[in-house]
Amino acid sequence: MAGIYIHIPFCKSKCNYCNFYSLASSRYFTDFIPALLKEIDLRHNYLQDEIIETIYFGGGTPSLLDYDALMQIFEKLQQYFKISADAEITLEANPDDLDFKKVKELNQLPVNRISIGIQSFFDDDLKYLNRKHSASQAEASVKRSQDEGFENISIDLIYGVPTLTDNKWEKNLDISFNLDVSHISAYGLTVESKTALETLIGKGKLKPTDEEHSVNQFRLLMPKMKLNNFIHYEISNFCKEGFISKHNSNYWKGRKYLGLGPSAHSFDKTSRQWNVSNIPEYLESINKNKVPAEKEILTADNKLNEYIMTSLRTMWGCDLNYIEQAFNAEQKNLIIGKIEKHIAKGHAVYNDNIIFLTDEGKLFADGIAADFFIINTEEKHEIIN
Repeated sequence: MAGIYIHIPFCKSKCNYCNFYSLASSRYFTDFIPALLKEIDLRHNYLQDEIIETIYFGGGTPSLLDYDALMQIFEKLQQYFKISADAEITLEANPDDLDFKKVKELNQLPVNRISIGIQSFFDDDLKYLNRKHSASQAEASVKRSQDEGFENISIDLIYGVPTLTDNKWEKNLDISFNLDVSHISAYGLTVESKTALETLIGKGKLKPTDEEHSVNQFRLLMPKMKLNNFIHYEISNFCKEGFISKHNSNYWKGRKYLGLGPSAHSFDKTSRQWNVSNIPEYLESINKNKVPAEKEILTADNKLNEYIMTSLRTMWGCDLNYIEQAFNAEQKNLIIGKIEKHIAKGHAVYNDNIIFLTDEGKLFADGIAADFFIINTEEKHEIIN
């Protein structure tokens, strides 16, 4: 089983915290779809004969694409790939795009899962984040999608926003539960390098973030999710029974995926590659029948470190039996020698040769994973184009 990720690199405007590649312009919009279709032509053998279990439209803002553009993409994918009859097909959408016409169009397409970038149900938080939708549009977009028959709806929320009090954060969660969505992704606000948010905070135009504020809201989040029957299956992801995101879970489980579009990443278990984060360069290269990408050949140490990092974030944990079988017993024993200190701090538990993070340990996931890493990993890079 494998997945396909399609990056749509356009937005109406840039959210000030976002560091994903996109342009707040429609300048290259008409040239993009033909180039994307040609990239599919060029790369249709990447996954060989794998059955496609998931397709994910991310961005950017995929909900800017109209019915015809999306249908062209689906028809091209169906031309080359064996897509499972029950494939999970997700499209990310902004609330302000999900009017009656758009939702009806999506329901006529193979899309069966919508991921809505709500972030908050309060207008002052949305203003801080430079989101263009309103709180009322956020609620309406969910209800409209449900009315049209979509059952698999995920929403994104952001905590740690300086304008978001603990009381408001709990109300955000209560509104989400009352809307009866099946999946919630909750992310702590981080000030990424070279974003507008970093600049605005640096100039004193926006209040800075506070790590303690964010940590406290994460601590509020976990028990409230559990109380409302949401499974905490990955540090930032929660779902009702039967609604785990197959696409993202495949990333964490190390399955193959093909990434299409500018900045999209691909993985075939032996290497990882990523397309150039530049639309004009992408268009020019694709029109010359070349994919503008860089490639990293993964060493055994790379693979082990990635497994440790991703598995520890999930409810399935880090399986040391798998490490022994896939790598060797020595690496398993090295990790065992470091477990006790994390158990003593209350950050981890160790059962049946599997390491699980506790709720408190999830606050330190990156540091715990790094402690288990194999050091001195060699990396091999090459320019494909």
